[in-house]
Amino acid sequence: MTVHNRISFDRRAFLKASGVLAVGFSMAGLSGPADATPLRAPKSVAKGAVDSWLTIGPDNRVTIFCGKVDLGTGARTALAQLAAEELDVSFERIEMVMGDTATTPDQWLTAGNLTIFQGGSELRRAAASARRALVERAAQRLGVSAGELTVEDGVVRVTANREQALRYGDLIGDGVKLEVDTKIELKNASTYKVIGKSIPRVDIPAKVTGEFTYIHDFRLPGMLHARVIRPDDHGARIASVDDSAARQVDGFVQTVRKGDFLAVVARSEWAAIKAAGATRVAWTAGTGLPDQATVFDSWRKRSVAKEEVTQNVGDATAAMSGSALRIKATYDFAVQTHATIGPSCAVADSQGGKLTVWTSSQATHSMQHELAVITGLPREAIRLVFIEGAGCYGRNGTEDAAADAALIAMTIGQPVRVQWTRADETARSPKSPPRTMDMEAGLDANGNVLAWSGDFYIALNHIAAFKPLDFPLLAATETGIPRPGNWVGFLFQNSGQPYQFPNVLVNTRHIAEAFFRSSHLRSPGRIENSFANEGFMDELAVAAKADPAEYRLRYLKDQRAIDVVQAAMKMANWQARPGPNPNAGSGPVVTGRGIAYLRYNNAITYVAAVAEVEVNKDTGEIRVIRVCASHDCGEMVNPDGVANQVEGGVLQTVSRTLMETVTWDRNKVTSVDWVSYPIMRHTEAPKVEVALIDRPGTVAWGAGEPMACAIPAAIANAVFDATGARMRSVPLTPDKVKVALAGIRQQRG
Repeated sequence: MTVHNRISFDRRAFLKASGVLAVGFSMAGLSGPADATPLRAPKSVAKGAVDSWLTIGPDNRVTIFCGKVDLGTGARTALAQLAAEELDVSFERIEMVMGDTATTPDQWLTAGNLTIFQGGSELRRAAASARRALVERAAQRLGVSAGELTVEDGVVRVTANREQALRYGDLIGDGVKLEVDTKIELKNASTYKVIGKSIPRVDIPAKVTGEFTYIHDFRLPGMLHARVIRPDDHGARIASVDDSAARQVDGFVQTVRKGDFLAVVARSEWAAIKAAGATRVAWTAGTGLPDQATVFDSWRKRSVAKEEVTQNVGDATAAMSGSALRIKATYDFAVQTHATIGPSCAVADSQGGKLTVWTSSQATHSMQHELAVITGLPREAIRLVFIEGAGCYGRNGTEDAAADAALIAMTIGQPVRVQWTRADETARSPKSPPRTMDMEAGLDANGNVLAWSGDFYIALNHIAAFKPLDFPLLAATETGIPRPGNWVGFLFQNSGQPYQFPNVLVNTRHIAEAFFRSSHLRSPGRIENSFANEGFMDELAVAAKADPAEYRLRYLKDQRAIDVVQAAMKMANWQARPGPNPNAGSGPVVTGRGIAYLRYNNAITYVAAVAEVEVNKDTGEIRVIRVCASHDCGEMVNPDGVANQVEGGVLQTVSRTLMETVTWDRNKVTSVDWVSYPIMRHTEAPKVEVALIDRPGTVAWGAGEPMACAIPAAIANAVFDATGARMRSVPLTPDKVKVALAGIRQQRG
């Protein structure tokens, strides 16, 4: 085990240093393809064929064809490192083509914290299979055995006579025609030259200079612009349309309507905006929404499709009844949205019975199925090409924009660009479903846990084995293609708690239908479930009059779990004591610290976080000052990239924890901009310190989602430490803090 401590710049240090530009590596094609056809296309896209994964040019450069995409997480760099390592070529020789359905194998979605674990493992095996085949080919040509050869930067040499050598480019010929050996032996960690190195991310220089081509920047010759017109009221449908005023807009081309799908097409973006505003639409009454003030009660009362026990140890019911102290609590997590800073965008072109869509979707191969249903084209006639967007962790409006563009392009027979508005993105993109969780535990007279139980109200998994065909794209439902209401799965994960208690019973209640279109939002299910589990674990430590970190360690037997908790404690200079903080302060501003631990899915990456907060008791404002985050994802491909992900997970989730919640009235979503759906600003960002635990030679797990799950509970526990008020509902807004503090004062009389 190696622990790498990384102290991040705080916001002031970053701003002071931001005038200095460090230029790292660059690679061809990083800014997004001007021409979607790669220079050297593979022979196949069949996942089992080696020549689906890579080509090698005469110049000895390697092009990797990867079905995964880079959503701004650094995956392009890390995956290139994996390929370079197994091929024995320098990192600089690798070029990446990602997420193009015509040229890359289908590696499923870029999701689930699986890009490195699943996608990277597949790529490594393909690269290792290619290397072995090339070495064997070289052995035949050089008249020696494969064991007498070594490879250095894509050059195969006779070990005893280094002058006898052949380059990969000389050996590749018509390609490497063989199947991927799924059981091939991969490089041993002791021999790594590229894996484990903090190679600078290849996408950053162009992003810093503004040269990077995002999907919003992509253009095709003769491209038109479109805006889709949708109702404000939830579930409303078109009664009538009058586009006479829109037709007077300079640049107007035509109106497109299919059922309740309505769009205007124009020669410029501004003309499309004006034409959309000039179109008069009468809408039917909507289907309505539940009262937001009682949303968690409404959620509990909705129809339950099934119940499922996710953890069952011993006899929790009997142990609970015999305990000396029983503690109960309910935790809630609000409806949230992606609030992607750049609104969703896509470009589509339909020619000769074929459709090409340029999109920032993290599910390009799956989108072929969805667009086939919407357009009526066969799947093989549809190509999706990934171009990076403004980032997402789950499914925001990106796939909707792709479907919008596809449908319009099919109708008008010309390339078209669709960009959503800020209101579209914030109000109309899919939401995370609400969550409410009932917790109960029984302690003995010494504060030891005898029994633990949890009841989790989650959205029903509508997708058997993740079939995105079930996702209710707006263009599908508006054109009369029925779809289920949710696209969420595995929300039960981390409902089971990670500690060694003698008696545990955890139950999940799957709500049949959410009232909003629901889809995954970063760390779906795990973040809400961990908030409840780790908040409640803190309550048990208080009841036992124990230090909350040491109380957790009491029930952890896995050494890696212990290591990650202790690493966070060490970074934070944790001083053992029960809460609340006896030295929180005597004025209106008080301070506290809180800890949280989890193992993602209770099966992979280990994380722990300590949050330090200031709470203004007069205003109720919480300010997160510092977060110490420790992280063990096994073998790290790029430590700096892992740290980036940990830091990003912390910062995004501080925002979600303190302020983010979708608002609505009985008819429509009212979160339509940055005022009604605020996110954290730079000046509000905490200092983030990271300890990375590297374990070379072990399985490499993901780093994109786990740390986010520890942050809500760590902050809520820190607020309790500072004030004595327990916060059980995310977001932890000033109004909620003041209510909790008033409750404390009332209890004290």
